[in-house]
Amino acid sequence: MARSRTAEPPATTRARPEDEHLGVGRSLGYGLQHVLTMYGGIIAPPLIIGGVAGMTPQEQGLLIAASLFVGGLATVLQSWGIRFFGSQLPLVQGTSFAGVATMTAIVQGGGGIQAVFGAVIAASVIGFLITPFFVSIIRFFPPVVTGVVITSIGLTLFPVAARWAMGGNAQAPGYGSIGNLALAGLTLLIIMLLSKLGSAAVSRLSILIGLVLGTAAAAALGMADFSQVLSGDIFAVPQPLAFGPPVFEVAAILSMFIVILVTLTETTADIIAVGEIVDTKVGKKRIADGLRADMASSALAPVFNGFTQSAFAQNVGLVAITGVKSRFVVTAGGFILVTLGLLPVLGRVVAAVPPPVLGGAGIVLFGSVAASGIRTLAKVDFGNGANLIIVATSLGFGMLPIAVPEIYANFPAWFETIFHSGISSAAVMAILLNILFNEIRTGNPPRGTGSVFANAPVRAVRYESLEHLQDHLQEGDTIRDGKLVDCDGNEVPVITAAGEIVDARVCRTSADPGGSAAP
Repeated sequence: MARSRTAEPPATTRARPEDEHLGVGRSLGYGLQHVLTMYGGIIAPPLIIGGVAGMTPQEQGLLIAASLFVGGLATVLQSWGIRFFGSQLPLVQGTSFAGVATMTAIVQGGGGIQAVFGAVIAASVIGFLITPFFVSIIRFFPPVVTGVVITSIGLTLFPVAARWAMGGNAQAPGYGSIGNLALAGLTLLIIMLLSKLGSAAVSRLSILIGLVLGTAAAAALGMADFSQVLSGDIFAVPQPLAFGPPVFEVAAILSMFIVILVTLTETTADIIAVGEIVDTKVGKKRIADGLRADMASSALAPVFNGFTQSAFAQNVGLVAITGVKSRFVVTAGGFILVTLGLLPVLGRVVAAVPPPVLGGAGIVLFGSVAASGIRTLAKVDFGNGANLIIVATSLGFGMLPIAVPEIYANFPAWFETIFHSGISSAAVMAILLNILFNEIRTGNPPRGTGSVFANAPVRAVRYESLEHLQDHLQEGDTIRDGKLVDCDGNEVPVITAAGEIVDARVCRTSADPGGSAAP
């Protein structure tokens, strides 16, 4: 009789790691950890935009509550997932930092918060429609583009941190006082110490704890006002279109669409990253489902007074650190966010945090965004001069409106709306230059020859200095066949005082005191 063998299930039926159920208690506990990890990031955009729009603490509290509520719903949709919507991965959604600079530019351009909401709705709908094609064209958004964009996001937000540190309101008494700056410095110091001295859990919560302790110090010094915290409802369902109907302006929509492209790129990268961490299969269909959830959440967010939604990279890191791969943990975190969004009193508490405290935290928070962009740029191949030109020019172009806000004041209104934002300026330039140098290769110099930008500044040795060459040597320098060669094997040219390259041979003894050189 033949021995029976137990048939192994096909590989396609293998249980996915992200589908593990941990129970209600553990899921809520780990979900709360996700919420705490991203809480500082999700409340910062409404604080920035609300402050620029001149909103009252009550209105800012409403924006914060809306961001928590919408972020929770978006997180549930992304992690739980329904047909065609949601990657079904442990991804936390929240208000994207990518659009903050652009949205503040729209507000400052006279459109107000209604124009921001209109731009978000229209741009997100366009983003939703192109999701089937985006996975195919994502090659136009390599690290050299996304790295520039993410870096510029952080850099363009530093003026916000500076204004917060000075007091937030330039018309208020004490703006820029030593007391305000000292409070910001104290908050920054607390965050630094918590990051260095605390446990891993404390380090991850250093910004949130720093905000709490900085606010406590401000209250003790009489620099905090919580009189308006109880002036509104403690529990309330977000009121749709609480700030009025959205306003649709073409220039604002175009500017926001650039942000949507960046958001699609970031979310795609996060989906792929968390798929690798969880060790599960992530194909084009799953990415497209995740992007559709992203765009649908962003399009509906303004209806409930929220902004663009995207996956939070810090929570992807938390999945890697903790090893908790269950998507239902993140779903639990989403429900916690929804609950917090139904408590506008919490939003008013956050809105009452003194601006200098926010300024101290903002230095770290915005700097971490810029550092994430630099980390992305570290993946870029700078062996050809093209990528260096792309990064240098795009970042420089993006910083122009930050350094001189009125630089485009004499341009048409639509142009100023788009390029008044450093993030939009950098993104447009990076995309166009990447196409010019990396997609259209006709006319590019041979690889390795570089360009004047890639090769500058060139190291050289003055002919008149050869007698004392030992004073000009660097680590790794050698002499080969009478030529000075650096640690990378590149010949160091010898030049005259007029800058002309001469054919001079370096004697081996010239590296020693008393050495000489002969032409």
